[in-house]
Amino acid sequence: MNRTDFASVWHAVLSDLREPDLVWQLAALAACLVLAKLGERLLRGRPLGEVSHWELGQGLLKRLAFPVFALVLVGAARPLLQHLVHTSLFSLALPLLTSLAIIRLVFYVLRYSFLGASWLGQFERVFAALVWAVVALHITGLLPDVITALEAVSFSAGKQKLTLWHVLQGIAALLVTVFVALWLAGAIERRLDAATMDSNLRVVLARMSKALLILLGVLIGLPMVGIDLTTLSVFGGALGVGLGLGLQRIASNYVSGFIILLDNSIRLGNVISVGNDRGEVTRITTRYTVLKDVSGVEAIVPNEMLVGSVVRNESFSNPQVRMTVPVQISYQSDLEKAMALLVAAAAAQPRVLADPAPTALLTGFGDSGINLEVAFWVADPEKGASLLRSDINLAIWQALREAGVEIPYPQREVRLRSGESLV
Repeated sequence: MNRTDFASVWHAVLSDLREPDLVWQLAALAACLVLAKLGERLLRGRPLGEVSHWELGQGLLKRLAFPVFALVLVGAARPLLQHLVHTSLFSLALPLLTSLAIIRLVFYVLRYSFLGASWLGQFERVFAALVWAVVALHITGLLPDVITALEAVSFSAGKQKLTLWHVLQGIAALLVTVFVALWLAGAIERRLDAATMDSNLRVVLARMSKALLILLGVLIGLPMVGIDLTTLSVFGGALGVGLGLGLQRIASNYVSGFIILLDNSIRLGNVISVGNDRGEVTRITTRYTVLKDVSGVEAIVPNEMLVGSVVRNESFSNPQVRMTVPVQISYQSDLEKAMALLVAAAAAQPRVLADPAPTALLTGFGDSGINLEVAFWVADPEKGASLLRSDINLAIWQALREAGVEIPYPQREVRLRSGESLV
């Protein structure tokens, strides 16, 4: 419909408000919508799983079921009823249902492209409200007046004079091009996930492709509505001043993030220690790295710390890590037997590797007994060491007690010589 057709439909609706057959129009239109809703529920009878498991065709059909059924019923009912009652409400309902179908189609594609994006639900409601507002203004004939009012508000940006209408068009064009860029970036990321390559290289390529596509979307979107890109130089200068004054750390974290991803010094799954934080690397972004310890607590470490400080990577070139458990026995104990029991207690644990085999070492002679140490290797340091050391200590204690090997405790002897007195 053009502007004249919409205006005539709107005037017909206003005139029908004073006619008695308006009730019949409302009843017939409500019946069409109820039937469309029933058809949608029948089509949705089989529950769908998660969004990531939807089939594109089936999900799209269920998403568009209500507006499509309603369009078919309203379009079929209008010629049948126009000989009996006025059908201005039916003519008004057709563009509204069409806009609803377009909204659902667009956001189904967005949801299918950006799986797990929590912001899409809120954005869909805002976008739907804006579309309905534009359709309502167009139907009532107020849209040209609103556009004229927006064009009357003008300001200068650099050498170019912009109006509020130009800014809104630029925002709309940017949204479209950025969404297309994000969709392409998501498709590239899924292809990279399926490819056999280094995980860090995959993350770098995904991040760089997303950044380049978003930049390309901005460069394409703004000239589409007649906005000169040189006007962004003002904002670019302000951004540069902001980086120089207060955003150095943020910029440093982003640069450090790309360095970490490119040099492969830290990878997903590595167990690292930086400062007082130790844990498995579960996520690497361009600004921070997430470490998850054995208790489930996650530490968010800025990438600048990982580049500018010493990082202990327990699985950098080899995931095997050496651990030790100290034990002290009395001087009267059988030393060789005790060392054999230590090795057997460590070797009995499932996490302890057989190659290299556990070994028992005599580390020194203490005041109360002989200091021994059992050393062993594990291949899964991300599971922690506290529980493993506890199990080995318990096994050692039981084995030494059964074998009669004494574990000493600190003792002090006080001797009094004859002729001396305590003061």
